Amino acid sequence: MSIKAEIITIGDELLIGQVVDTNSAWLGKELNKIGIKVHQITSVTDDKQHILTALHEAQQRAQVVLITGGLGPTKDDITKITLCQYFNTTLVQNDEVLSDVEAIFASYGRTVSPINKLQALVPANCIAIRNTRGTAPAMWFNTQSNNGVMVSMPGVPYEMKTIMQLSVLPKLQQHYALTPVLHATLLTQGTGETILAEMVGTWDDTLPQGMQLAYLPSPSMVKLRLSYYNASNNLEATQLLNTKKKELLAIVNQYVYGVDDDTIEQLIQTYFIANQLTLTVAESCSGGLIAHKLTALAGCSAYFNGSIVAYSNILKTQVLNVPAATIAQHGAVSIATAEAMAIGALAIGNANYAIATSGIAGPDGGTDAKPVGTVCVAIACTTGKVWSHTFKFSKDRKINIELTAQHALHNLYKMVLGKL
Repeated sequence: MSIKAEIITIGDELLIGQVVDTNSAWLGKELNKIGIKVHQITSVTDDKQHILTALHEAQQRAQVVLITGGLGPTKDDITKITLCQYFNTTLVQNDEVLSDVEAIFASYGRTVSPINKLQALVPANCIAIRNTRGTAPAMWFNTQSNNGVMVSMPGVPYEMKTIMQLSVLPKLQQHYALTPVLHATLLTQGTGETILAEMVGTWDDTLPQGMQLAYLPSPSMVKLRLSYYNASNNLEATQLLNTKKKELLAIVNQYVYGVDDDTIEQLIQTYFIANQLTLTVAESCSGGLIAHKLTALAGCSAYFNGSIVAYSNILKTQVLNVPAATIAQHGAVSIATAEAMAIGALAIGNANYAIATSGIAGPDGGTDAKPVGTVCVAIACTTGKVWSHTFKFSKDRKINIELTAQHALHNLYKMVLGKL
C-alpha cells in the first residue's frame, strides 16, 4: 500500500534562521524505513490562519500529516488551540498527562506551576501520546478522509524522536498495511560521482523493476544507495538487493570504505581496538576537530592517546619538535612541516599512528603560492612509513576545517588497510 506523508514544522524561529530544522530530515528517514514516503515539507509561522491553511492543504495531498512545534505552555505556542479549531473541538484535561507532568516536576523537587498544568489540556477528540522526556504530550487524530492520520508532536528533537520511536512509528505500522522500502548503501571516498557513474556505466539499467541506484555526493564522500520499492516478499527482496549490492561493490570496490550507516570514526575505532593499535593527533588548521570526532564515540580511550592543537609555530617547534629550520625553509603550511608534526606526535604520544594537519583555513592568510584552502595532511606510523598530501579545498573557513578532518580520517583508514 502506497502511503504519502507530509511534514509541517511550526515556529517563527525556523523561518528566521534562528533554529535549523533537523526534525524533518530525521522524520523523512524513519518514515521511509517503514514504507511511508514524504512528499512535502512545509514550515509555517506561529500564526493561526497560516497553520490552518497548511493543515487543510496537507490533508488534501497526504494520508499522514506529522506536525512538530508550538506545544509549549507559553502564549506563543498556539498549535493545540489551532488544532481544536481545525477539528471543531475543545480542550479537556487528560489525567494521565497531568500525572506525567507532576512526576517530572517532582523528580526535580518542584511542584507544578499553573502554567505547566496547561500541558495536560488536549483536544477532546485526540489520542494523547505520552511524552517520556518532556511535559508536552503528542496528539494523534484520525481524520475522516483517506483513512488519514494527523499527529502533532513537540519540536524539541529528543522529545519528538522518542515519541516517534516508542509510539508513532509502531502505531502507523498497525494502522496501515505497509511495505518497507529496502536500502543498501556503499560509502565511497577518493573520487567524485562522475567517475563513479562512468565506472557503473549501464549496470543499473539491468536492475529489476522497483530497484533504483542513487548517487548522493557530499564534499568528502559519495554514497551509492540502492533502493528497492514495493518489494512484496521481504526475504526474496533482501536477498536480491544483497546480490545487486555485491555486484556494485565489485565495480567500485577501490573507492569503498564502508556500508550503510558506517561512519569513518566508528570504522577507525573498531579497527584500531581489534588490532591493538593506538593513535595520536597533531592539529593546526583543523583546530581539534579530528579529536572531537574521535572522542565523540564511547570507548575511544582504548586506542586514542590524545591530541595536540599546535596552532602556533612555537608549539610546533617546542612541543612537537618540528625543526625551526623546516618551518623557515618550507613554511608552516607545507608537506615538510606536516610530516615533522606527525613524526613528533608519534613519539610524544607513544602511538602506532599519528595524524598531522597544517593549512590555511581562511578567509585570509592565503598567498598566490598557497591560497586559502591549501591544507597539508601527514600520517606517520611506527613502521617508518609516512604518507602526506597537499589538498586544495575552498575559500570557506568552516568547510575547509571540516574537509581537513574528513580527509585526514579517511586517509588514515586507507593507510591502516594498506590502501595507501
